[in-house]
Amino acid sequence: MLTKEYIRDLKSNGNGAIGQLVKDFKDSRSLTFILENLGHLPKDFDGSFLPNLLTHKNASVRLWTIKTFGKLNNEEYLSTLEESAIKDTDTTVRREAVSSIGRMRSKKGKQILFEILDDADPKVVCQAIRGLLVFKGDKEVDEHLQPLINHQNEMVRTVIYKEFFATHKTLSNQPHCESYDYLKNVIVNGDTVETMKLLQDESIHLTFTSPPYYNARDYSIYPSYKNYLEFLEEVFKEVYRITKEGRFLILNTSPIIIARISRSHSSKRYPIPFDIHPYLVEMGWEFIDDIVWLKPEASVKNRIGGFMQHRKPLGYKPNSVTEYLMVYRKSTEKLLDWNIKQYDWDTILKSKVADGYETTNVWKIDPCFDKIHSAVFPVELCKRVIQYYSYKGDLVFDPFGGSGTVGKTAKNLGRHFLLTEKDETYFKYMRSKKSTGMFDKFPTKFLTLKEFKETIK
Repeated sequence: MLTKEYIRDLKSNGNGAIGQLVKDFKDSRSLTFILENLGHLPKDFDGSFLPNLLTHKNASVRLWTIKTFGKLNNEEYLSTLEESAIKDTDTTVRREAVSSIGRMRSKKGKQILFEILDDADPKVVCQAIRGLLVFKGDKEVDEHLQPLINHQNEMVRTVIYKEFFATHKTLSNQPHCESYDYLKNVIVNGDTVETMKLLQDESIHLTFTSPPYYNARDYSIYPSYKNYLEFLEEVFKEVYRITKEGRFLILNTSPIIIARISRSHSSKRYPIPFDIHPYLVEMGWEFIDDIVWLKPEASVKNRIGGFMQHRKPLGYKPNSVTEYLMVYRKSTEKLLDWNIKQYDWDTILKSKVADGYETTNVWKIDPCFDKIHSAVFPVELCKRVIQYYSYKGDLVFDPFGGSGTVGKTAKNLGRHFLLTEKDETYFKYMRSKKSTGMFDKFPTKFLTLKEFKETIK
């Protein structure tokens, strides 16, 4: 019976013992188990049985054979690894072969990796780049890698840009974890783009917002859908500029329906999340996640009623019970760890998310309704976003403040907030809540755009 202990003992019996075991057990499952449990190999390990396994029909056997070659770290096997890297039919096996070549850090291996840079599989190319980067600074290596900035694959370009062309400069004049006092707990009654143009680069940590839906409400009328998208583009370009390096934008939106003008015409459905996405990526936002906000069916408009009556194909229109939370991160060559390390240990501990957090990208949350504002964020939705994507003391921004739920929730969670709201009705509504517990825990400034300009002089 094959066991880990038996394989370990057999390995210590001398050369040829494992090779004989492989001959005795030829099924894929047993071969994989043997190879997977070889562990550390002595320098004089006899690997003569390994090349025959590279023709095995099972990819897992071939993969673990390559991993075993990698443990031997013997240049004699470079040509064997090269053949697998080029000819194997499984991408994972090919990548592992390239990885094993790279780990040898030899001149001969370097020449093989140069050839693999022309491979059609970008994953294999990236693995070859990884193996060559240990020689970064070597003139020959740099001359092979730098031209890949024009490679057709975006992942290859990203790696090369970070390693050879990124400037690693920050535009902020303040520590990453801090924000300007004049922006803390401020609500500005004014156009959001005009307001943002007054802010310095890299001023905020997180933006969470739901933009006005295209011509779906009285406060969101635009001449055309293209004009609407261009407006959002202008807004999120400014948001990008004022967002700190590597921090997040969470955009809540969904497709909408513009009602038909008569029974002889059709209604029009606009896929806002999908149409705004290319604009965001083009301006530098990196797409991270899509979170689905799932609402009870009873809370949404009934679209299925007609179909329920006739059941005729082509007339099916399901009830829309979801909205999207599209998660984006401001482009950076720095990893998330860099952002986290900007905070002191006490802030990190106090900001840790408590038990009971959501583990999937489907959030089941009931919507909210308000007499003043027709599209109110549920507090639970705000709470999750702010806790998952910011630290205590951070500045949270909502360019379309509405009824102020983002500000209220941010404050209750130990963050600061900045809201802009063009509609005076909503601005007055938020200010009226000041005396009823919405904004009275900490001082909040309610300013016109003109007054806001005066505070930042």
